[in-house]
Amino acid sequence: MSGQRSARRAGILFFAGVFAATYLSGSSIRAIARPYSRHSAAADAQACSAQLIALPNFTGIVAKYGAAVVKLKVVEREQTGDGTDGDQPFNRFFRRFGIPAPDDTPQNLPPERGTGSGFIVSSDGYILTNAHVVADADQVTVELVDRREFPAKVIGIDDRTDIAVIKIAAHGLPVVKFGDSNKLEVGQWVVAIGSPFDFENSVTAGIVSALGRTLPSDTYVPFIQTDVPVNPGNSGGPLFDVKGEVVGINSQIFSQTGGFMGLSFAIPIDVALNVETQLVRTGHVVRGRIGVVIQEVSAQLADSFGLDRPRGALVASVPSDGPAARAGVKPGDVILAVNGDQIERDGELSSRISNMRPGSQVRLTVWRSRRPIEISVRVAELDQPQPPTAQQAEPEHPADHATRLGLSVRALTPQEQREAQTQGSLIVEQAVGPAASAGVLPGDIILGVDDEAVHSVAELKSAAKAAGKSLALLIQRDGEQQFFALQLP
Repeated sequence: MSGQRSARRAGILFFAGVFAATYLSGSSIRAIARPYSRHSAAADAQACSAQLIALPNFTGIVAKYGAAVVKLKVVEREQTGDGTDGDQPFNRFFRRFGIPAPDDTPQNLPPERGTGSGFIVSSDGYILTNAHVVADADQVTVELVDRREFPAKVIGIDDRTDIAVIKIAAHGLPVVKFGDSNKLEVGQWVVAIGSPFDFENSVTAGIVSALGRTLPSDTYVPFIQTDVPVNPGNSGGPLFDVKGEVVGINSQIFSQTGGFMGLSFAIPIDVALNVETQLVRTGHVVRGRIGVVIQEVSAQLADSFGLDRPRGALVASVPSDGPAARAGVKPGDVILAVNGDQIERDGELSSRISNMRPGSQVRLTVWRSRRPIEISVRVAELDQPQPPTAQQAEPEHPADHATRLGLSVRALTPQEQREAQTQGSLIVEQAVGPAASAGVLPGDIILGVDDEAVHSVAELKSAAKAAGKSLALLIQRDGEQQFFALQLP
């Protein structure tokens, strides 16, 4: 609520500022008004003409690359509701005696449908879009500008960067041209093409408002902030520079209404292409880590540590088993640069380290005891289990028995086990297929299969392999234990 009140105050101040600027501008115009003359009119017309000529013209970009922008039609997996209406006295009467109420029978809800955008990156049908557009999709259909439609296969999804790669069976397709998002400058014109509110190939334009933005829910993407009007349906569409080169993927808006309010955010194309290459090659993304917990350097903290101004990433803690601890990084260090590249905000450190190859050496410039020192750290691999894609939810390889259950799980850390007060070792990150149908939810802790305890992914896979057409999964949820029956394919 406090964030909403702050946002509303900011909006009030913004409009008040516009009013004041307009009023003062009008006063200035009256103050410098001069008598009309043919010479001054001609000069004004020439100046106005020069300003119009200086404005960018995006018709060439749309004509050349608009056909490479596609609309995505998404049908999400069917949802199941319990049909419960707890406010009905008739239903409460049945439940009081432990009898299921007539309205408690499960009901199949109609699948959700939506639209998004994407753009073709290879003539044989590879398309880039946002992960959130296709993450829960049961069917994805790609509509080209010429209104041809193709079913699409989800090649890979990376939730951390909100990037997905899909593919259609087509050849000789138009493709976009890539630019260099590192060369973008604030104030530069950019243009978006997408399908807002299902209006395909809609073109909107604006300027780059800021670079390297870190959003509260994202630490791996240095977003491009623009004032390009972006609305629901634009997600996954390209952001072009004035040369017609793609410099970003439109991903998010900041809004209190659900519609555009002057702030839109795009994923830099260099981040997207790195993810795309890995997804196409291996189906998942490998990231680096050095093992530090960081926070932003405020003005007060900068003064405490003797920095000239707030900059860098302050190390709050260093896990003892991580690469940074072994290299000598300590809590209270401020990381100012990575391989000589300056770190201004804490989010920049996460995005740069995550893009580094595990096993490589990174040189950190660290501020310690009011002076800079150099520390070399070997980058390790970030452990990040990937949820299955829509196509992977139904196993293509019979030997993959974890897929058979429809579960994506990871090991609990010792601290998580203590906090959950559990003897379980596996936590559910995503449930699809049989697991979802049985009622298993993300966050559930797996204790056992049938009457056997399981403590590892290997043991879970072994139990799935040995099971016939069904198995009982023992789950801990909110401190309570319960069996869930899974019907297996």
